[in-house]
Amino acid sequence: MTDHQDGAAAPRPEQPDRRPAPQQPTSTPVLKDVLKYGLILAGAIAIVGMVLGGIFAGWIGVTSALIGTLMAAVFLGITALSILIANRFIGSDLFVGLFFGIVLGGWIVKFVLFIVLAILLRDQPWINPVVLFLSLIAGVIGSLVVDMIVVFRSRIPYASDVTLPGQKR
Repeated sequence: MTDHQDGAAAPRPEQPDRRPAPQQPTSTPVLKDVLKYGLILAGAIAIVGMVLGGIFAGWIGVTSALIGTLMAAVFLGITALSILIANRFIGSDLFVGLFFGIVLGGWIVKFVLFIVLAILLRDQPWINPVVLFLSLIAGVIGSLVVDMIVVFRSRIPYASDVTLPGQKR
């Protein structure tokens, strides 16, 4: 259809640049499962730790087990949440830099938080260091086991978010 008398086609109005919305990375459901199962495991470790801490060290043991498990759960959460937040920038021109900046920032926050908590809790009379240490170690080892199980069951191919030349996504 023409709008001009000379038979030339009418110019089309410019379309805004419509990039396809970036797909959710395959790591997102895995990280959500890691968070969910890690927090469930942390709850179980807290209950067992509080019972055993109460038996062997009284209320100080209960408090220490709860704090140690809470520390492990927070550290697990910082790792998974930093990657989930960084994944939101997929499709951005600065994705790689933002991704590694956010993940490295999460690692630095965990490191500083651990040092600060270790200094603050070191000589507190209401902390049993053995119960705190054992519950923290149980939480860390438990979170590693949860990570391993969730990743092994995820059934994600080695190169899942790759677009090959000539392939449409």
